[in-house]
Amino acid sequence: MGDDMFIKKMNERMRFVLVIIIMMFIIIIGKVFYIQVFSYDKLNKYANDLWSRNLPLEANRGNIYDREGVTLAGNVTTTSLVLIPNQIKDKEKTASALANILEVPYDDMLAHTSKKTSIERVHPEGRRLSNLVADKINALKLDGVYLVKEAKRDYPYDTLLANTLGFVGIDNQGLSGLELIYDDYLTGSYGAIKYYSDAKGEKLKLSQKYEQPQAGMNITLTINYKLQEALERELDNAINMYNPDGAWGIIMDPNTGEVLAIASRPTFSPLHYQDYATEEINRNLPIWMTYEPGSTFKIISLASALEENLIDLDKDYYYDTGSVKVSGATIHCWKHGGHGHQTYLEVVENSCNTGFVSIGYKLGKEKLFKYIKDFGFGVKTGIELNGEENGILFDVDKIGDLETVTTAFGQGVSVTAIHLTI
Repeated sequence: MGDDMFIKKMNERMRFVLVIIIMMFIIIIGKVFYIQVFSYDKLNKYANDLWSRNLPLEANRGNIYDREGVTLAGNVTTTSLVLIPNQIKDKEKTASALANILEVPYDDMLAHTSKKTSIERVHPEGRRLSNLVADKINALKLDGVYLVKEAKRDYPYDTLLANTLGFVGIDNQGLSGLELIYDDYLTGSYGAIKYYSDAKGEKLKLSQKYEQPQAGMNITLTINYKLQEALERELDNAINMYNPDGAWGIIMDPNTGEVLAIASRPTFSPLHYQDYATEEINRNLPIWMTYEPGSTFKIISLASALEENLIDLDKDYYYDTGSVKVSGATIHCWKHGGHGHQTYLEVVENSCNTGFVSIGYKLGKEKLFKYIKDFGFGVKTGIELNGEENGILFDVDKIGDLETVTTAFGQGVSVTAIHLTI
């Protein structure tokens, strides 16, 4: 009887152990199934992140063309230095060799070769290397030292259209002008050379993958290179002849409003923007500099009066004595003694200030300033360039006759060249 009880208890224990073992197998198999089916993508990504390494390949920035396809901003291929510190067997020797070639302090280069990182860019000394320097580095055949191709922005005509084109930084990011405004379009997508390495950084004998960089979008401007070149030449002539503080100009198609050329002085070289003062590289004078338009503004007053049928150029007359008093102030015509009896067409031809005083009176301040605002003065034009100014107009509610008539011949208001051109 005792033996039977012992055997029975043993069988129960064995069955219990067997059940436990079976349950453990079921749990293990279930876990393996869960890992293989449900967690595969996640764990595979983790594994790839541990093993995979990328050598980044910079994309070409989009080109900027004139209306005829002339390249105003393009790219040239350069070489940059990239290190994989774990693959560098002799960090001191490698640092010394690279420091000598790049002409940088040994300690700085040793910091790069010894850095605890998977990939180390030598910045800025190792960026945009000349062919001669790149060939010297390549000839050393150093472990963990790589040369990768990069695009460098190029401006074939140097200072031409510089204030409008703008410039880019060391990482090809737009910092000013069209390069900044259209940076999202011009910037391409990085590519990479992907490979696998172990924990020590040693390259594994697995497939290497090349992902081609995607160039940015190209942009075509309304600018005409030949007209731009002519405008810049004439600005240079004006600077050389009169030595002004600044000069600027715009050429526009009157039928479409397209800007065919725009330039200012001083200018700068986009490839060497670090050598210039901030105001020289960030001020596009035709859209930034405000000034009294003077007689060029008279066409606005004239058009307003004609639209209101206040004058007839051939039938209505004005007698110019050479001066006129307005609110206690004397306004003179440029011709001593005046132009005498003249039609309003002759008032325009003679650019007679006193004649435009009479036009200002005829319009009155409300109508005059309504037309000025309708012509777009006092607000930004919306041209796709950064740094545009509004200009300055009198507050209609706070001015009298004197401010009204001086505005009629372009004094007391402030405009930009782009305002006046359009």
